Amino acid sequence: MSDKTQWYLEHEALIKHSWQRCRDLGLSHHSEPEVEHKSAGDLSCLLEQHHQLLETTHHQVLPYYENLLANSNSQVMLADHQGYVLKSWGEQRFKQQHQEIFAPGTGWQEPALGTNAIGTALKTGSVVQIHHDEHFLVANRFMTGSAAPIFGVDREMVGVIDISSDTYLPESHTLGMVKIMSQAVENQLIISHFNSEHFLLRFNTSPENIDSQWSALIVFDENGLVISANRRAELVLATDLKLVNISELFDISVSQLINQPESFQVPLLTCQQFRVHGILHKPKQAKPRVLDFRTLLKTDTNTDSQQGDKKQPFLLDDLNLGDPVMAKAVAQSKRIVDKEIPILIRGETGVGKEVFVKALHQSSLRSKQNMVTVNCAAIPQELVESELFGYEKGAFTGSSNKGYIGLIRKADKGTLFLDEIGDMPLNVQARLLRVLQERRVNPLGSTESYPVDFKLVSATNRNLKDEVEAGGFRQDLYYRVSGLNIELPALRHRSDRQHLIQFLLNYYAETPQDGLITERAMQSFCQHPWPGNIRQLVSVIQIAQAMSDSQAIDFQHLPDDFFADLDSKNNNVQAFTPSTETLSNDAEHPTKSASTQDIVAVYQSLSCNISKTAQQLGVSRNTVYKRLRESGYK
Repeated sequence: MSDKTQWYLEHEALIKHSWQRCRDLGLSHHSEPEVEHKSAGDLSCLLEQHHQLLETTHHQVLPYYENLLANSNSQVMLADHQGYVLKSWGEQRFKQQHQEIFAPGTGWQEPALGTNAIGTALKTGSVVQIHHDEHFLVANRFMTGSAAPIFGVDREMVGVIDISSDTYLPESHTLGMVKIMSQAVENQLIISHFNSEHFLLRFNTSPENIDSQWSALIVFDENGLVISANRRAELVLATDLKLVNISELFDISVSQLINQPESFQVPLLTCQQFRVHGILHKPKQAKPRVLDFRTLLKTDTNTDSQQGDKKQPFLLDDLNLGDPVMAKAVAQSKRIVDKEIPILIRGETGVGKEVFVKALHQSSLRSKQNMVTVNCAAIPQELVESELFGYEKGAFTGSSNKGYIGLIRKADKGTLFLDEIGDMPLNVQARLLRVLQERRVNPLGSTESYPVDFKLVSATNRNLKDEVEAGGFRQDLYYRVSGLNIELPALRHRSDRQHLIQFLLNYYAETPQDGLITERAMQSFCQHPWPGNIRQLVSVIQIAQAMSDSQAIDFQHLPDDFFADLDSKNNNVQAFTPSTETLSNDAEHPTKSASTQDIVAVYQSLSCNISKTAQQLGVSRNTVYKRLRESGYK
């Protein structure tokens, strides 16, 4: 059977099933179309909701096909995932009595207009072409239409693109057009969403058409995990790419692939042993490597072994260093830590929400069981459900043949910590709500549910009440997670700053001397604005301890951006920064900023020793390096 014959058989079956759906809905061939129009206000909201889809189609895709459209006597329409027209382009040549169904805000669903290109493409998820007499309603047989669904970065349908005309259009012409335009829109949505922080791999069977809209496109992270892909990629590789590593798809390691030159053609051998040609596009901005207060205080076995000496996990009382807000948070938590009351913790990024939750877990009767942390903002949206709820073996192509228990069931009898819960996708919120209500989990691909028992603790840096009002967070879920609400104060607002600073100095000290700090340095620490909160404080402490060589931490051991933050907040920097009265041997009395000539003179007098020069002048080593380079030193 030829491909063309196969297409006609499938097309006839598609039309037959659509007509049957129309009959089941009570429609007859002579029913009048039920044309529904969105109000001006609803249409405005609709256009705002689908702004990216509309802008991508209008500015990044359609300009490439203007010449083809100009000579086709056709009209292009873009509809959303519910079948409402967002915008139309091209020849406005339909008769006046038909114009109303092409206006923005008009619904093209099958129940309203019968078998039609947009409505049937939405219903079937397939590329469709509806000829004049194939429309179920006689009233619509003045036109022919071809439509293709558009899928977003999460592989959910986000819209439909349609080409309609009241004249004859060649099948291959219009079908090819809608296919390639829908693919182009999908590619642009993927690229604009992921190219900032992820790797993009374009590939095709021929090196000449790698940059075409028909190229396969895969998005993956620095570990090789596939985050997203277009439909062409799955077709070329003949596999479902969900939960797959890039090294499982091609005969090349992740490190070899990501180290390829930017936009350089790479020959790749697929696992099916056929060769394709690819181009790698690297992230526009590399992910910052920051010292994370939450990860620095991890108490699991792997972290302990990396740190050397095993540190005792914090208890709630360890976090009470004198600040009244923290004291209240600790006291309230201790009262309900062993009760079935959820806890919601709110605070700025870096205030130590996860450290607080770990201390809460260690202070509870569940301390011998697992504490499972789920960062709702870090898990790719398309993987959230399988990560949280697990899946049965064979639930989908690419899944583990052993299945996966899921993070919620891993927390059974222990503590489940949902970090950044405000970033959880709405569809996952609905499933989580059901788990919290029933205390049972249904893995993907399974009809069986499993009971779970855990202490629920959530955290966010957002105001969830505002998110509820904006429609980004379910109200019923909000009341399920917000039993006791705790607000952790920003570091700049804490009255126990000095005690906390000394506590962390001692905690990270490898020797007793590493915990020492001069009075002026401690004063600058206490008056610092700390925009990064405790996470930033820990980073500065670790840098200073590494630079101080077991001496008391002083100004020359602190990074330059420490003083930049002080200056930016209009603090009294003069009290902390080095002074201009040069060559002062008293390290406890810094003066104004030393000049380049002074730094060079001291550097030469100290046998060109960078560290001694920085200590003598009370400046950082980076400042010494910078001034020496300005003077011609290499």
